[in-house]
Order: sequence, then structure tokens, then C-alpha cells
Amino acid sequence: MNRPLAAVLAAAVLVTGASFAQNADTRPRVGDRNGGWRLAWADEFDIPGLPDPARWNYDVGGHGWGNQELQFYTRARKENARVEGGRLIIEARREPWEGRQYTSARLVTKGKGDWTCGRFEIRAKLPSGRGTWPAIWMLPSQQSYGSDFWPDNGEIDIMEHVGFDPDVVHASVHTKAYHHSIGTQKTARMTVPTARTAFNTYAVEWDPHEIRAFINGRQYFTFKNERLTSPSADYRQWPFDKPFHLLLNVAVGGFWGGMRGVDESIWPQRMEVEFVRVWQREHQPAQRTR
Repeated sequence: MNRPLAAVLAAAVLVTGASFAQNADTRPRVGDRNGGWRLAWADEFDIPGLPDPARWNYDVGGHGWGNQELQFYTRARKENARVEGGRLIIEARREPWEGRQYTSARLVTKGKGDWTCGRFEIRAKLPSGRGTWPAIWMLPSQQSYGSDFWPDNGEIDIMEHVGFDPDVVHASVHTKAYHHSIGTQKTARMTVPTARTAFNTYAVEWDPHEIRAFINGRQYFTFKNERLTSPSADYRQWPFDKPFHLLLNVAVGGFWGGMRGVDESIWPQRMEVEFVRVWQREHQPAQRTR
């Protein structure tokens, strides 16, 4: 082979190799480790169609969900929940269905992904418009405390956004002692200028000591376990020593999302999700409570 031709071919190999490296799939895989965390569960939404039934189930119904919401949550209906273009789409639509005028989807990992403590990362782009109420959150997978499932057993809100207050994102914790119904909820908010136009990473780290919320790596909320410091504290302040599961949904209206009405001209609206990742500490300390 003559040297000029060899040089051209070598350069082509280098260019091809560089291109491959840039396009290689660098997403973490279950079992991967990073800074003391191990990836325990993930969905990268790379198989088009309905959401993976091995990872997701559906909450179904149109009874208002305790919040006077207007939508009917459907099951396994591509118009409301599907994977396309490497993203999960949860779409709220204005259409009559089972006595309601809107449809949407509420995906849950209950029974397919339940965890006590961990780091929960979701990269999402939010819907826009008055009356939208997207949420990324967690509920207990069983009732362990008190006489009422909620709020006695807790709730962790990783991300909430109401369309009448655009680009203001909220993280909250609800317990029997601290919840919105009695005005004692523990919450924080952060303005995210690109919340509705680009993807941002919403995360919660939950350990036996506290719950912390982040947006794009910036911490803006902390809720501490009072059972470690107060002799009188019990599950009413910290029920977060039992398994919880993830929920992803887009509600329509409701006591908060519809506080300033619902714009009937904006639909359909969607929340798009690039990934959901659940990390757990390689050496998780045990839950210790008084």
C-alpha cells in the first residue's frame, strides 16, 4: 500500500473512531456504580410503544383523586402514555371519556419498583398552560401507620408545577404532622426558566437522616428526620422508613392546578421524560428512630 493512501485510510479510521466515541451510549446501566451509589433501577425509554409493563403500571379513574381533578386517568392507551423518540410522553387531552372532559395518564412503579431510601432522578420537560398540573412524586407502597393511608404514611413530591405560575417548580414532603390540608406542609420552590422548553433533572435523595431535593444538581430543599432528635416524634413526623414507589402524571385542574381556572384552548399538553433512574447507596445505614 502506498504511503499517501495509507495516510488517508488511517485518517478515515481515526475520524470514524472519534464519531463512534461521540455517539456511543454512555447512559449508566443497572449495576453501575458512581460515587458510592449503585444504579438499582432505570428506564431510558428506548423501546417505542406503550410504557414497559415490567416497570410501569397505571392508576385508573376519574373520581377527582382527592384534589377535585378533572381528568380521567386511562390504562395502556397510547394517546395518553407512550414511548416515542426515546422519551416517555404523558399527554393530557381535552376529550369526553367516562363522564369526564379530559383524559391523561398516571404511571406508577408500585409492585415493580419499591424502595426505602435512595436517589431518584427524573429528567423531564413540563407542559405549559393554565390548568396543567404535572407531578413526579412518591407514595408508600402499603399502609403501615395510622388510621388513614394519607397523610399518615407520607408523600414525597420530587417535582410539582402548576401552569398558572409558570416555571416555578416545587418540592414538598407531607406527613400526618406536616401536610397542606392543615397548612403545615414542608415545601420549597425554585424558578426554572427552561422548565417548559427544555429538559431539566429533578432529583430527591432520601436517607435515614433527611430528604433533600435538587434541580440540575442544585439542592434547594431539606427535610430532617425529627425521630432522631426529638423524644416525642414518631411516624407523624417521619413515616419514611418503609418502601415507597414512583408516580408520574399530568393532572388537569384540581384545587391547586385549577386555582385560576383551566384554559380550554391549550390541549393537548404533555410531560416528556428522558429517563428515570433510581440509585441506592452501596452501604446504606439502617433506619434508626427513637
